[in-house]
Amino acid sequence: QVQLVESGGGSVQAGGSLRLSCAASGYTYNKYCMGWFRQAPGKEREGVARIDTYGSTSLADTVKGRFTISQDNAKNTLYLQMNSLKPEDTAMYYCAAARTSGGICYTGADFGYWGQGTQVTVSS
Repeated sequence: QVQLVESGGGSVQAGGSLRLSCAASGYTYNKYCMGWFRQAPGKEREGVARIDTYGSTSLADTVKGRFTISQDNAKNTLYLQMNSLKPEDTAMYYCAAARTSGGICYTGADFGYWGQGTQVTVSS
């Protein structure tokens, strides 16, 4: 059973940076596409970034050039480096895993494993 635990959230002023971490257990890195999602109050959950077994990444247009997703397979840890934060980045951020063939992030991959979330608040 895959378990995901996020950390690193907090409050920061606009323009600041945070790094989120997601510690995974019960997990074999080459079988899962990993992702970060966020949900702001009153809004739908949205995908922020994904990374596959080979390190190939994709990011939402709203965070391109500001956020970076990475993973340390030796530590079974996923990261989201967030720079130049904006108030509209305020949300609960979730780490998620999708079991896929070869750990590739296919379109429509089913993220069946989720962490409990970590809050990010950006003030203007």
